[in-house]
Amino acid sequence: MIGLLARKVGMTQVFDDAGNLTPVTVMRVDPNIVIAQKTKEKDGYSAVVVGIDDAKKNRISKPDAGQFPENVTPKKRLRELRDFEKEVAVGDALGLEVLDGVRYVDVSGVSKGKGFQGVVRRYGFGGGRATHGSKFHREPGSTGQSTYPHKTFKNMKLPGRMGREKVTVLSLRVVKMDTEKQLIMVRGAVPGINKGLVFVRAAVKK
Repeated sequence: MIGLLARKVGMTQVFDDAGNLTPVTVMRVDPNIVIAQKTKEKDGYSAVVVGIDDAKKNRISKPDAGQFPENVTPKKRLRELRDFEKEVAVGDALGLEVLDGVRYVDVSGVSKGKGFQGVVRRYGFGGGRATHGSKFHREPGSTGQSTYPHKTFKNMKLPGRMGREKVTVLSLRVVKMDTEKQLIMVRGAVPGINKGLVFVRAAVKK
């Protein structure tokens, strides 16, 4: 697997050579610093640990600071990448060149939080009619039995908190890469808020 931590920075549009317009989501790849390497001999599996965003020294406890090498500034965000396909060393700064040649990517992030929502918005319920004296508009409807066992079963679709969950969008086409500015532009929606942290990897189904 190859991938990088990045930040969603907004949307724009790109014109191709034929003049066709493509709306794209833009993500910026800040330097991913290699914090550690795990090997099958020592740890039982192969992996690379990367981190971004420098952390303040007074915000890092001694146990947390102990996992960082002496020449690496402690990082706020860490990610372990199993079976990393490129040769790297501790202290290396990984950039967009890691994804060079990749045409499709999967993007993981935390979706926008929408607070407490009803079943119409949360699950797309149709609701009832809005006219002729109807008193059933946006309610969830029946939730259980009127006789035994007098209970609501698990996994019923009911009002509740919506959003702020881990979401992975598969097989987004890479429209353009700007290695100078470390920007990757993909066609399609990317989960999360602007400036939110996302994980971009080579698509597993393409």
